[in-house]
Amino acid sequence: MRSLYLLLLLAGIITASSCRNDFETTLSTGDLRFSKDTIFLDTVFTNIGSSTFNLKVYNDSDEAISIPTVRLAQGEASNYRLNVDGVPGRTFENVEILANDSIFVFIETTVDINDTGNGSEEFLYTDAIEFDNAGNLQEVELVTLVKDAIFLFPDRDDATGIIETLTINGVETSLQGRYLMDDELTFTNEKPYVVYGYMAVGDPNGNTPKTLTMEPGARVHFHSESGLIVTDNATLTINGAISTDETLLENEVILEGDRLETAFSEVPGQWGTLLLTDGSINNSINYATIKNATVGILNESNVVTGTPNLTVSNTQIYNASAVGLLNRFSNVTAHNLVINNCGQFSLLVQLGGSYNFTHCSFGNYWTNSFRSTPAVFLDNTLTTPEAIIVGELTEANFTNSIIYGNQSEELGFNNDEAAPFNFKFTNTLIRFEDTFGQFEGIPEYDFSNTMLYENIILNEEPDFDSPENNRLRIGEESAGNNFGLNSAAILFPVDIVGTDRTGAPDLGAYQSIILPD
Repeated sequence: MRSLYLLLLLAGIITASSCRNDFETTLSTGDLRFSKDTIFLDTVFTNIGSSTFNLKVYNDSDEAISIPTVRLAQGEASNYRLNVDGVPGRTFENVEILANDSIFVFIETTVDINDTGNGSEEFLYTDAIEFDNAGNLQEVELVTLVKDAIFLFPDRDDATGIIETLTINGVETSLQGRYLMDDELTFTNEKPYVVYGYMAVGDPNGNTPKTLTMEPGARVHFHSESGLIVTDNATLTINGAISTDETLLENEVILEGDRLETAFSEVPGQWGTLLLTDGSINNSINYATIKNATVGILNESNVVTGTPNLTVSNTQIYNASAVGLLNRFSNVTAHNLVINNCGQFSLLVQLGGSYNFTHCSFGNYWTNSFRSTPAVFLDNTLTTPEAIIVGELTEANFTNSIIYGNQSEELGFNNDEAAPFNFKFTNTLIRFEDTFGQFEGIPEYDFSNTMLYENIILNEEPDFDSPENNRLRIGEESAGNNFGLNSAAILFPVDIVGTDRTGAPDLGAYQSIILPD
């Protein structure tokens, strides 16, 4: 009897609940409120899907409402896709929103630029989400910029579906990719390039010299786990140019990921690296920005030639999730080089080599994760699974430069005395605060030794503009102002944005300016 009583009581509660006014709806009267009036889906490449964007739809009334229709204005022909309160589609009927509640609408798009019929290289694709109709109609506009592009894909076997992998300098790899054809060896500014997998520059047999040239204004976008490899007897030449507007570098060559949405503009680790193998020759990079890679440049070009196998000038490397510029037994000369915000090192030298850095700014203000490594690290060893290999650090000269970051010690060394370890810092600002004296007695850190450190500034502010946002221009209060060596400034008479520095050279890649508040 007791069980029967409880059962009847439960049934009564359920019946009463089913009659609550919250579940009785009235028709919408056109008084919906939206989190946005227009949804900008940023920029996408043709035939590549966008990120998912959201719209919140509010019912501010005290009654639950039913919206007779929610639809895309172009209906089923629209290139936008919706998900309304968990249900995918392009047209929806009788969409309910409880009193003083809201629902989410998620929006995506994939557009083929050839479907527009206008033949342009980019265009605005628009549509609208319509809520209700007639006198109660409310709309939220949808806008997407669609860009045409040149897509570079690995080859796929039609019979097996297997994607081709690369053999680099005679070594088979598991990297999906292919060698660029001769008619693909010039990247222009006419259309952006989108790279899937690794594109290799060179002759697969290593016999015929090949050069990939990137012209001023070229834009190269790499998909996840993609990159560029320069092989035996091959050369990478990036020929960017300075803008006529000294505050911009719009004619530079930009290499970054293929996600164009604003949310991805500064996200590290979106693609792989530029790999210059030890057989590549005469590589040069001028006026380029390399951003959001895992390793910006992995340079293994060989030091044995006696001439620089990599020359870098007027170039920025930002947001590498591991290393900005990694060199192994290489010969590098660089000026007006800026590297910042790297997960481990901004500049890493392994296995020795020969290096000359003049008027360079090495910053590291990484905040995405814990970093225990310095901005600049010189090492004449390389640890492999089999052994520790030691190389000769012939020279590593830093002149008129800045080495700074958000850690107390932004310079580090690993010297295996089995091989020479030669370096010198001249007229350079360095952050190295040995608070606990743990580096005392180590010769590499003897900043009073003029054979290693001459006219340096220790632990004074460079007065960077906004280093967390990769703005490393220096202001009037920089400790490095007017401290540059004139003879070095004469070799490189203008800074990275074209300002003359021969009169009173400042340290780093930029001459100082009056920074905005």
